[in-house]
Amino acid sequence: MQIKNICLAIAGTLVLAANALAQQKPLPLDVAVRTGKLPNGFTYYIRHNEEPKNRVVFYLANKVGSILETDEQQGLAHFMEHMSFNGTTHFPKNELINYLQKSGVRFGADLNAYTSFDETVYQLPLPTDKPDVLQNGIQIMRDWAQEATLDPVEIDKERGVVLEEKRLGKGAQERMRRQYFPMLLNQSRYASRIPIGTEEVLKSFKPETIRDYYHTWYRPDLQALIVVGDIDVNQMEQTIKAKFGDLKNPAAEKERVKYTIPLTGQNHFQSVSDPEMTSIVAEVIIKHKATGLSTASDYKASMINSLFNSMLGARYAELLRQADPPYIQGGADIDDFLGGLDNFSASVVVKPQGMEKGLKAVWRETERVKRFGFTATELDRAKQSYLSRMESALKEKNKTESESYVKEYLAYFLKNEAAPGIDAEYELVKAALPQITLADLAKTAQQYIRNDNRDILLMAPEKDKAGLPDEATVNGWLKAVEAEDLKPYNDEVSTLALLAKQPTPGKIVNQVKDAGLGITTLTLSNGIKVVLKPTDFKNNEIMFGSFSPGGTSLYPDADYQSAANTGIIPSFGAGNYNTTELSKFLSGKQVAVQPYISERGQGVSGGAIPQDLETALQLCYAYLTEPRKDANQFQSIIQRSKASLANRGSDPNSVFKDSVSSFLGNYNIRRTPPTLAKLDAINLDKAYQIYKERFANAAGTTFVFVGSIDVETIKPLLEKYIASLPVTGAAQAAKDLGIHPPEGRFQKNVYKGTEQKATVQLFFTGNFAYSANEKQQLDALKETLEFRLLERLREDEGGVYTPGAYANVAKLPSARYNFIIAFGCAPQNVDKLIASALDEVEKLKTQGPPQVNVDKYKAEELRSRETNFKTNKFWLSYLSGQLQNNDPLTELDSYNNNLQAITPESLKQTAQKYLSGKNYIRFVLLPENNSSTTTPANPGGK
Repeated sequence: MQIKNICLAIAGTLVLAANALAQQKPLPLDVAVRTGKLPNGFTYYIRHNEEPKNRVVFYLANKVGSILETDEQQGLAHFMEHMSFNGTTHFPKNELINYLQKSGVRFGADLNAYTSFDETVYQLPLPTDKPDVLQNGIQIMRDWAQEATLDPVEIDKERGVVLEEKRLGKGAQERMRRQYFPMLLNQSRYASRIPIGTEEVLKSFKPETIRDYYHTWYRPDLQALIVVGDIDVNQMEQTIKAKFGDLKNPAAEKERVKYTIPLTGQNHFQSVSDPEMTSIVAEVIIKHKATGLSTASDYKASMINSLFNSMLGARYAELLRQADPPYIQGGADIDDFLGGLDNFSASVVVKPQGMEKGLKAVWRETERVKRFGFTATELDRAKQSYLSRMESALKEKNKTESESYVKEYLAYFLKNEAAPGIDAEYELVKAALPQITLADLAKTAQQYIRNDNRDILLMAPEKDKAGLPDEATVNGWLKAVEAEDLKPYNDEVSTLALLAKQPTPGKIVNQVKDAGLGITTLTLSNGIKVVLKPTDFKNNEIMFGSFSPGGTSLYPDADYQSAANTGIIPSFGAGNYNTTELSKFLSGKQVAVQPYISERGQGVSGGAIPQDLETALQLCYAYLTEPRKDANQFQSIIQRSKASLANRGSDPNSVFKDSVSSFLGNYNIRRTPPTLAKLDAINLDKAYQIYKERFANAAGTTFVFVGSIDVETIKPLLEKYIASLPVTGAAQAAKDLGIHPPEGRFQKNVYKGTEQKATVQLFFTGNFAYSANEKQQLDALKETLEFRLLERLREDEGGVYTPGAYANVAKLPSARYNFIIAFGCAPQNVDKLIASALDEVEKLKTQGPPQVNVDKYKAEELRSRETNFKTNKFWLSYLSGQLQNNDPLTELDSYNNNLQAITPESLKQTAQKYLSGKNYIRFVLLPENNSSTTTPANPGGK
């Protein structure tokens, strides 16, 4: 018997050892993806996926970035990314962008790329129902891999574009980052290799310098092509082998060094300030060597970190609900860092003179967790939420969009992060989640909240610099907290029902089906209309919204601040639950419900997975009929809002934005920016009263539900929670407040900021001849103008990075439009670039756009509509918008005809109508000067 027991013990030990080894073995790649490596080292990943149908997404990933640049090449990894769009062997100069736009691919939105320290990635989504476009797409990826032409003329043209991109990033945050990055990155190579580079290099580098970078690092053994979409995997694999098999590695290949940030064990402290900084911030960053995410053991550790962050975040949220909160914002979590590190960071945004109180409050919660850990009820809720998200993802596995898969394989190639697929991940979660204990969380706290490799960073406005503490003082605060007699966290959980009073169900009194639109319209016994559109776009998604007329327009200016801030009422909770209790009640449920009161109406927006829809409707009923009032939390919100406004006037962008909105609203009190006086004018009792008034009568309300709906299953829920909403009389129509931009021609310069950068916004406004066709014409006008702004202001003149044109139309209270041209540039180029933009406007009015740009617009519009039509978000927006505007739901039937009616001549007439310049406002943000004036613009407007 003894021998048998010994044998069993040995067998048990061997099983444990085998399990331990299995936990450390790298997780296999998802079996649904075809992967391979060519003899030259080029890697590929291919997956068939039909979400969306007739589409494919290509990503070319390069394990190269700014970290590999020499001193003379700083910024050229990113510059190289730009040059890949400015001429390749098969697509010279700008022909690549031109060709793709004709194929319906939007530059910036679809066609894009990015460069970071360690990687450069190009993305290209394409239709697959045109074989020639698909083949050319593969050729583009091949050209990007090794066939950029790097024409010296194109390089010189692109210098201005990249310098303008760099200019856009300048400001308080960038200036302070230059100061603290060396400390935060431990004086490593990362500190001197910011991807945007240096102005000196960007202005003066020679073409051979960027060619050297390109030919050294753009090579097959550092590249991968990721292809996911509605394609034939076997055929795509053969094409990749044929196209990419002849890529060459350099003869004298340089080693691709994997740079890291060294951990020295030392602590650092730095305090930085800037005149344009708008808040006082303290951060405590504790750096650790990252463990990676390639094994089952790593996956479990990642789950533990996620649970840790979720529970700790909930505790910080509770602190904010005090009447006198210790900080404006605060929190702590475990997150990725750089250079092979991750970190535990605690951060706090504080009121002036509130640094000690705020930082101690944040650190106190980290110390409480380190000392006592979490509670069993906290962990149970966090596990429920984690499992619910995984179950939802599993249910959606055959509706997962291609982009999601691409990002998984991108991380697999670039960072060696496991990508086993949702089925395998779900099994990992099912196995590991029950095994995660409070002891695991306690161990994580001890591991991450340490006193070595700790950096403390303080940031503040220049005017508050003198009041910042020194290193000894801050360390003293942290030690004082660590010496406090803390109590364990008390997790208070309510066991009451959400609703104080159960609703009395109503009835469905009428039902109308529209087979063409696939909708069912129900009329409830209280008069509320409900529009249902079941879809199969997602397996596990329901979206909904409601609207009724009225809003803040019904209240006088004296009550406006209270009326406009009724949005704070839902933040107090609903029914029997305050905010903290409600958050705990909703753990493990995928529910979102948000009431709103806008200028012209009120309603709710929300969503849920089907199994949680009743909870969502119950919560909706609670918000509308059983709102709560919380004086302590109200004071917390007001105090934090006041503190966040204290330095708003230091930020050039905020000052400019406030100036624009005030002028466009004719300085009406309802359009001017927030101030301390406005916050003082908010009365809790009045806001609560108005909120209750707006939802006390649901007359005129319409609900729209879109998604994974079963019409018969949802009916009893609608009868219980929506047919029971109170209706006490006729609906109140919203009032026309008559607020719109001034008529005439104006120009306004705002002088703020020290950087040599300008922001330009040009507005054309006025009455609009509202119709579906007219909206389509204006949209096409906007898009065709943007094509020309990109070609002229960016590509030809090199004066801007991202010029944009925008068109907004509203039918109610009266049909009006805003047409906007916007860009950033150097101050000395403002007048020249505005003249160029207005010259393009003039050409639209006299000649119309080139036919090729009309064709590009139509191609892009058709392609984007194909995918938009297959989303719940589109249908919720469309149905709600049509119903609110009293527009026909059949408007989509005329879409193709309206699109085909767009011609250069029709757009010329549209430009003459809406870009006449009769109502034209020119806004420019410039570096600080002595004055800001508003004067009539000259007759030419240039």
